[in-house]
Amino acid sequence: MDEIDPFIIAPAAPTASRPLIGLTVLVVEDSRFACEAMRLLCLRSGARIRRADCLRSARRHLKVYRPSVAIIDLGLPDGSGADLIKELSEATPRVAAVFATSGDENGDAVARAAGADGFMAKPITSLALFQDMVLARMPKDRRPAGLRVVSNENVVPDPIAYRDDMAHVADVLGESADDATLDYIAQFVSGVARSANDAPLHNAAKALARARAQGRPVVANTAKIAGLIQDRLGQKIAL
Repeated sequence: MDEIDPFIIAPAAPTASRPLIGLTVLVVEDSRFACEAMRLLCLRSGARIRRADCLRSARRHLKVYRPSVAIIDLGLPDGSGADLIKELSEATPRVAAVFATSGDENGDAVARAAGADGFMAKPITSLALFQDMVLARMPKDRRPAGLRVVSNENVVPDPIAYRDDMAHVADVLGESADDATLDYIAQFVSGVARSANDAPLHNAAKALARARAQGRPVVANTAKIAGLIQDRLGQKIAL
């Protein structure tokens, strides 16, 4: 008797131009700007994408389905992405590829210690780098056969997504200013601003992080970030 279920549809085979066809990527990322970059990278590569903006949402997704690839931001609003990376790296069956991402250049060590297969430093815009990192973790039958033309394309996220991130920070600042919130704002703003090449905002976020680490007053630092955020929200974006 044939043991192959005739109603099961085999995943489409990857191609040279769409090497990630058949893969589902779970992106756990609270920044809409960073997630938009991931969406474009997946779209250009042929992969499906699912998004969770916090640990709770990601775990809810994982109860329903198992992705082929998980890309997890280390700094999330309800905890450290390293905790989820550890859970996925130790799970059976294991997700084929688990990556960490962060705007903090020191995140690589944290990611590796948690069991990540790789670290994607923000900003993540290179299509070739993204595809190469994912394909390196895939079995041979999930890689395109033959030669593959490596694209030199860099994706450019919609600036409206950046504005959405600015509105998110403004909301968080308006709700609370406790220690946990300030640490979250420092890492979130730093990563988003770095991805968008917004040097003034990135520097302000790093200054807040240094002040927090050194135990210094942060009223001026927080006010600086709040002012920059309002400036960006006041700028018009051409549609």
